[in-house]
Amino acid sequence: MKKGENQGPSVRVLRVGEQVRHVLSEIIARGDVHDDVLTKQPVSITEVRMSPDLRHATVFVKPLLGKDEEAVLKALRTNTAYLQKSVAAKVRMKYAAKLKFLADESFDEASHIEKLLRDPKVARDLEDRDAE
Repeated sequence: MKKGENQGPSVRVLRVGEQVRHVLSEIIARGDVHDDVLTKQPVSITEVRMSPDLRHATVFVKPLLGKDEEAVLKALRTNTAYLQKSVAAKVRMKYAAKLKFLADESFDEASHIEKLLRDPKVARDLEDRDAE
């Protein structure tokens, strides 16, 4: 690769993202956020993507069984200031990262692909290809 080409996130950025994910998961699991939606609905923090300067964190979440996704996202967004402050207190960084919460669609995409692969027409095409 040539210098300047995008090589993906650095090890440091990945490590900090994982630290933020663990801290957020712990805060939510312990019920530190006093929000009825978040205390009643188990939430998985599936991934945290940090910006290269570590000032922004995109947090991907998935409620258990995918229930009440919009309500969970709204509750997280409502409590963003508290969560940012809590993360900043536990993860030592020069700046407190701004958190942005998004629904994790990767599970839905994987299910869709699996469903497509199980379609009889696709299975037949794959079998024909293997026979060649």
